[in-house]
Amino acid sequence: MDFLFWKKFKIGVFMGGPSSEHEVSLRSGKAVYTALKELGLNAVPVILPKDLDSWTDDLENLFKELFNDSKINLVFNVLHGRFGEDGEFQKILEKLNILYTGSDSRASYLGMNKIASRKIFEKEGIPVPKYRVLKEKDSFEREFPLPCVVKPAKGGSSIGVSIVEKKEELEKAIDLAFSYDDEIIVEEYIPGKEITVGILEDKPLPVIQIVPQRKFYSYEAKYQDKGTAYLLPPPISKSLQERAQIQALRAHKALGCKGFSRIDMILNNEGIPVVLEVNTIPGLTSRSLLPKAAQAMEIDFPQLCLKILESVFKE
Repeated sequence: MDFLFWKKFKIGVFMGGPSSEHEVSLRSGKAVYTALKELGLNAVPVILPKDLDSWTDDLENLFKELFNDSKINLVFNVLHGRFGEDGEFQKILEKLNILYTGSDSRASYLGMNKIASRKIFEKEGIPVPKYRVLKEKDSFEREFPLPCVVKPAKGGSSIGVSIVEKKEELEKAIDLAFSYDDEIIVEEYIPGKEITVGILEDKPLPVIQIVPQRKFYSYEAKYQDKGTAYLLPPPISKSLQERAQIQALRAHKALGCKGFSRIDMILNNEGIPVVLEVNTIPGLTSRSLLPKAAQAMEIDFPQLCLKILESVFKE
């Protein structure tokens, strides 16, 4: 696609939004906007506020006016978390016939909802941790084996996630998870290597092993700790890396994702890649994993952003 093709588009880089990942989204969005300007594309930043929900009851009409006034006809969606990544924003864009990057509303919903996605993975024979779903705090049987992981059913950036090793820590972890969602997951803790596989142009990128200094790859480990190590290539056999890439692509396709995503997994002690979640709008900051994996394939950040844009026009 040449420069004349891109001249037809005014690209709105949407960032911020009402989710708990607002600040992370701003970092990703600013990086994407800078890259698109470097490429000479007609891009404008669009920062959605944290209190978007209170603006109006008719978000569809609000965005209709925004697109009419701004003349934006292509959205580069970097809205992490609720609204931007869970299919709600995508539904509005689909109704307004606005082109946008990433997966459609259904795949986005499935990727954000760990309960819905795991049901599909189980049906497809894709390994996931043993887990229970809690809709009410008092419904939990306190005999779940420890250690365990407690997390909101929807969300990203490891916000609201706890590893529980002692009984007395469980109630606090459950309260924390419920503060971010009305459904939570309590799952088995799986010892092994934390790995992630990015998908670009519906093909797997190299495996990255994550070695945090904390108990797990928490929000702080992702965005604050300088000691978090990213091993690329990882000290994992080629055959196990290929197995992880195959499993990641299966998960990507099982949810109907388009173009790009990032699949987080644990490579357990038996060498089985266990899928934790699919990120349909993975981070695009300087510390983010999809850009690191792309760089290993000699795809720099502006090229990565261009490939994501080009995927909008591919079946």
